Amino acid sequence: MFDNICKFLAENFSTDFASWLLGEPITLTELSPSELSLEPIRADALILLQSDQTVLHLEFQTQANTDIPFRMIDYRLRVYRRFPHKRMRQVVIYLRQNNSDLVLQNTFSIPGTRHEFEVIRLWEQSTDVFLRTPGLLPFAVLSRTTDPVSVLNQVATTIEEITESRIQSNIAASAAILAGLVLKKEVIRRILRAEIMRESVIYQDILEKGKAEGKAEGKAEALLQVARNLLQTGMPLEQIVMVTGLSAEQLGLLQQDGETNPPQ
Repeated sequence: MFDNICKFLAENFSTDFASWLLGEPITLTELSPSELSLEPIRADALILLQSDQTVLHLEFQTQANTDIPFRMIDYRLRVYRRFPHKRMRQVVIYLRQNNSDLVLQNTFSIPGTRHEFEVIRLWEQSTDVFLRTPGLLPFAVLSRTTDPVSVLNQVATTIEEITESRIQSNIAASAAILAGLVLKKEVIRRILRAEIMRESVIYQDILEKGKAEGKAEGKAEALLQVARNLLQTGMPLEQIVMVTGLSAEQLGLLQQDGETNPPQ
């Protein structure tokens, strides 16, 4: 889910990401991995954006991954083959603090070949950077702070000032989900208003996925999965009861199970 939220933000607020990572608010469009090779590539955490002169390659990670260096050089060569005259910026963004040496790794090296890329560890980044534009707001609580609750309150205040309702709801839902990496659901629920988030395409996507799963796995299990997803975002229990038709007792059991077995 975290990968999907990051992809959503990068693709829908690409100008904000360009301002942050490229230093200029240029418009970027999505580049499909299928344009780079006939062979399938693992792309669940991958975002490729492009302008006339630049390709921005982003990889969002919640955990350290030994495959990252190879993937970076692989994509660099694929992009060069397809767009030899475009410059390329490659950035791996780690969302959750991790003490592994892998989150420091920014090179791929074999005898005779060396490739460098950038690594951003959000917990080392200044909070102010993420409070300046709507598309980056959901990452603020993951930044360098000793008081993520206070930061989430700042984010909520800024979200309230967004006048476009669709943008407001999408940013609120994204912020709630990413905040789950560092804060408890009860805290998130208290700070971010659920009625704003309900209108977001992110919530709608959660519901649609649940319906699709229902066709394959059965209605009962699908409703349970929808409930799990909504619990993770911090929606109040009474609203989940209305959406799913499950009882408060059933939701309580799911909530306990989620706290015992948190998502990876």
